[in-house]
Amino acid sequence: MIQNRVKQRIYLKDIATELGVSSKTVSRALKRGSEPKGKPGRSRVSLLEPHYDQIHQMLADDIWNARVIWRELCLQGFSGCESTVRNYVQFKRPLRRAKGTVRFETPAGKQMQSDWAEQKVWLGGIRTKVYVCLNELGHSRMMHAWAARSLDANHTYEAMIRAFEYFGGVPAEVLVDNQKAAVMSHRVNEGAVFTPRYLDFAKYYGFIPKACRPARPQTKGKIERSVGYLKRHFFVRYTHFASLDELNQRLEHWLHTEAEPRIHGTTGQVVFDAFKAEQPHLSALPYKRFDTAYIESRKVSWDAYIEVRGNRYSVPGHLVGQTVTVSIGLDSMLSVADGNGQWVAKHTVKPTREGWSIDPTHHRPLWQHTLGRVQARSLVVYEEVL
Repeated sequence: MIQNRVKQRIYLKDIATELGVSSKTVSRALKRGSEPKGKPGRSRVSLLEPHYDQIHQMLADDIWNARVIWRELCLQGFSGCESTVRNYVQFKRPLRRAKGTVRFETPAGKQMQSDWAEQKVWLGGIRTKVYVCLNELGHSRMMHAWAARSLDANHTYEAMIRAFEYFGGVPAEVLVDNQKAAVMSHRVNEGAVFTPRYLDFAKYYGFIPKACRPARPQTKGKIERSVGYLKRHFFVRYTHFASLDELNQRLEHWLHTEAEPRIHGTTGQVVFDAFKAEQPHLSALPYKRFDTAYIESRKVSWDAYIEVRGNRYSVPGHLVGQTVTVSIGLDSMLSVADGNGQWVAKHTVKPTREGWSIDPTHHRPLWQHTLGRVQARSLVVYEEVL
C-alpha cells in the first residue's frame, strides 16, 4: 500500500502521517520491499496472514465494514473472531480515501451562493472587525464582495442587492447558510423555514430562497472556497484603510483586476469570460430598489425633536406630540415621515458627541407661535424693585 501511494506521487512525510509512523519507517519499508519480519525467535503467525491478499483487495474496492470482511473470510476458511479482522482494518483505516462528494455544477443563471466572513483590519488607525459578504454565481464563479460593520438582515439584503446590480441581473435561486437574517429554523421533512421579510425580499427580486442543510458545509462549497481565496489574496495584501468606503473601493478594484481575469482552477475558464456567457441567463432587475433601511417609530417631543440612537434631530414644529416614522438608511441618512407618509425632514445620523442635528426652518413657525403668546411687560416694575 505504501508502494501504491508512492506511485501516486505522495510525499513520504505525508504517507508517514497517514500511517501514524515516522518517515524513516516508510523509507525502510520501501527499501525492504515487503512488510517487516518478526523478531528472531518469534514464530507467531497471524490467522489473517493467508487472507491478506483478499482483505487488501476488498479494501481497495472500498469495502471497509469489518463484519462484512469477516463473513467473507469465514467462507474462505478463516477461523478467527470478528475482533481480529476489526483490529486489522482499523490499523489500515488511515489509508482510506476520504469520502467523496459529488461536485454539483449549476447551469448558467441557476444559482448564487452567499456567505459572510469576519476579518480584522485597520480603519482610520483603529483595529476594527469588519464583515464581508461574498456573493458568487455558481456557474461562472463571478464574485461580488461588500464590507460592512454588521451582518444583520438589513446588511445581508443590501449586500445581495449590490451583487445583483453588479451582475446586472438576478439568478433563479440564492443559497444561504443558516444565518438568522434569512433562516428561522429547519423542520424535519420540510426543510428551512425562512423569515417573512426574507421571503418578501426573495419575492420582490424573483428568486427562490434555498438554505444549506445544518452541519453540511459541502452544500455551499463554492462560496466557502471563495471566502478562503479572498482572505489569502486580498486581506494578506491590504490591511490598512482610511475608511470603510476605501475598503469597499479597493475590494471592487481587486475584483476587476485580479479575481475576474484569473483562470478558475475548477472550471479552467477565465472567470469574466464565463460570466459574459452566463449574464444573459439572469433575470432582469426590478424597476425600483428594495428598501433596506431600518424603519422605526418615534414620538415628537414638546420642543419638536425626536431621539434616535442617543442623539436628537429636529422635525417641523406642527408635529409636536405626534408619532412619526423614521427611516435610517445604511448610508446613515435619516428621513422622517408624518402620519400621512409624507417625508418632512432629512438628517445625517451623527454620533452623540457631535451634538444635536437642527434644521432652523423646522422651529421657525414654532417660535413665531410662541412669541405671539408671550405677554409684553414694562421694565418699570423691575426698576422700582431696584
